[in-house]
Amino acid sequence: MRSSVLGAVVALLAALTPAAQAAPPAPLIAWTACAPARPGFECATFTVPLDHDEPRGATTTVALTRKPAADQAGRIGSLLFNPGGPGASGIDYVHAWGEKMSAGVHGRFDVVGFDPRGIGRSNPLRCFASEQERVEFLAAGPIFPYEPVQERPFFDRYRSLAAKCDQPIARHMSTADVVRDLDLLRRALGDRKLTYFGTSYGSYIGTTYANMFPGNVRALAIDGVLDPELWSSGRQVEADRTATAEVLDEFFRLCDEASCAFGPNSKQRWRALLESVRAQPVTLGTEVWTYDEVIAWALFAGFASEGWTDVAAVLDQLADASEAGLSTAAAPDYDNFFDANLGTMCADTEFPRTFGAYRAVSRYAAAGSDFGPYWWWSNSACADWPASPDRYAGPWRARTSAPVLVVGNRFDGSTGFRGAQAVARQLPNSRLLEYAGWGHIAYRRSQCAIDHIHSYLLHGSLPPVGTVCAANPNPFLDSASQLAGHDFRRSTGPVASR
Repeated sequence: MRSSVLGAVVALLAALTPAAQAAPPAPLIAWTACAPARPGFECATFTVPLDHDEPRGATTTVALTRKPAADQAGRIGSLLFNPGGPGASGIDYVHAWGEKMSAGVHGRFDVVGFDPRGIGRSNPLRCFASEQERVEFLAAGPIFPYEPVQERPFFDRYRSLAAKCDQPIARHMSTADVVRDLDLLRRALGDRKLTYFGTSYGSYIGTTYANMFPGNVRALAIDGVLDPELWSSGRQVEADRTATAEVLDEFFRLCDEASCAFGPNSKQRWRALLESVRAQPVTLGTEVWTYDEVIAWALFAGFASEGWTDVAAVLDQLADASEAGLSTAAAPDYDNFFDANLGTMCADTEFPRTFGAYRAVSRYAAAGSDFGPYWWWSNSACADWPASPDRYAGPWRARTSAPVLVVGNRFDGSTGFRGAQAVARQLPNSRLLEYAGWGHIAYRRSQCAIDHIHSYLLHGSLPPVGTVCAANPNPFLDSASQLAGHDFRRSTGPVASR
């Protein structure tokens, strides 16, 4: 009899998901007007458990902002937004995009932005005593090691960050922790189910929510999508090592087609520039460009096709300087993007622990493209940084209570299109929308995608199966006319931002 009772208890416990366990009471939110520079927006903080396994233990705070629904009579609820990173401020992005997002959903939602725990205004993780100390740390070596002799010093320097960043909040910054906060926030806002829009790394927050709380979804749209199976297992480099190069091939093709500044034969000029600058840095004016800096500049093409003309102009100047033989041997407020990016990434993922493993993966990354090592080496900060015991690492195939809209760009240098395809396969109740153009995140550049996303968030209506939004015109030919007035700012950071 005891055995049968024990078996029933064990079975019940095994069936419990994080979403099914007893949830702490929803915190109260006291909204007040934001600073005068943000008219029409309200700000607040709310308190959540530092460790959701100890709901009555230590707490941390999450900062919020909202653009209240203009149509209060027809108000549906709250639309929560996260822009990515990890490390980007949802508050800053809602202040920038809130008016347009609110108009896109006909003023029927409070548009709510939040800085996830450890980020921005939410008890931020700070690994350095000052912004100047962080700048000096980053300046002490290359953006990523591109010569074998640079690899061990880079690894040891980044590995040391685990000790510098060892603070209580750093032990509780996994995406699963953020998702538990998000569900508490849903309840505190009075919404029976969640309406959420996440871009870039914010897609991973959305995918994790869909799998941890599948019954709590009203509408969940993700754009610029990470494959959670790759991200959570430390295999994101499988996508990163080729995604940016695929966009750059399009950059070269369209540059030559439009006779841009870097053409003709732009791909050949690129290869020659890389070979030259690897042997000897190039000087433009007072700036010295090393190999890693040229790679980082070209990588911008993978994010924003609207900036391709500028990217091409600088590459043209660098190539001309290289061919001509022009070579040479007041502190801002603390921005914790770099710290928070690593805090979340290292908490989410079991990365290798040894230098030999990092060096071996770097060879694999470099075999994919010139950009592979850029994306890989910053992960060495996680070598001595323990992954969070509360992280969520799958399964990723939950059936949600409402369909999920998955949006991907065919040529995206940060979150390749295969990530969106993977999530659309993984989630049985989802629909894929493709933008056939270039750049990171369709919501920033395709009016077709914008309209579909707004319609879905507002009414739950999905685009027909197989819908593809046409690419905008060649960026080199028509960059000035593409979606004039839209904000194309990207999630930026010192390393590998999403």
